[in-house]
Amino acid sequence: MSSGFQIKPKTAIQKSKTSSSPSSSSPDLAVKPQPRPSDKLNPKTIDPFGDHSKAPAFSAIYSKGGIPCRLVHGSVKHKLQWECLPETLPFDPLLITLAEGLRETKHPYTFVSKEGFKELLLVEDATEKAIPLLPRLVPVLKATLAHSNSEVFERGLNALVQLSAIVGPALNDQLKHLLTSISKRLMDKKFKEQITVALQKLEHYGGKESVMIIKSKIPTYCSISF
Repeated sequence: MSSGFQIKPKTAIQKSKTSSSPSSSSPDLAVKPQPRPSDKLNPKTIDPFGDHSKAPAFSAIYSKGGIPCRLVHGSVKHKLQWECLPETLPFDPLLITLAEGLRETKHPYTFVSKEGFKELLLVEDATEKAIPLLPRLVPVLKATLAHSNSEVFERGLNALVQLSAIVGPALNDQLKHLLTSISKRLMDKKFKEQITVALQKLEHYGGKESVMIIKSKIPTYCSISF
């Protein structure tokens, strides 16, 4: 006696299900991973396995040989070895590039930028070469002084004093743009003495006109002239 219905073989059922489902190998139908709730809360999370090969400007230039000096490791202290006499080098754009390097936080870039900036300002005709670059140097130093890293700030402060010693009163017109970041650091006891000494040197190199400029941004400053 035959029944009114037939049972499909198991393999046929599996085959029909398989054929009716979308192909997992198709790129158009691939299921995209859904964002995690934590991604929305922390959108700037850095992927530790991502591509971080993009280097800051100075480190990239130095690595490609674009800075005409190299670090020489000594038993007591390090020094720079210039490929040619610093006196023969154009300040534009080298001095600005070295100033940008003051914001680096890794060795050897920190040492090369700091020492290179200082040594370049020691050449005989540094004043004539540096003054025309002040409108471009000041924004770079301003960014350095505003940096959250305390060592970067210290390098910026020292570089500012070194520059002031070379260009003198020529820096006064740009000085006010640099004092805001310096005044904020005065709240930190760690920098109070260092900043006070730096301001006194800025006054010494900038002359009487610099006193009014400093006091306009830092009213508590005591002039060395009184």
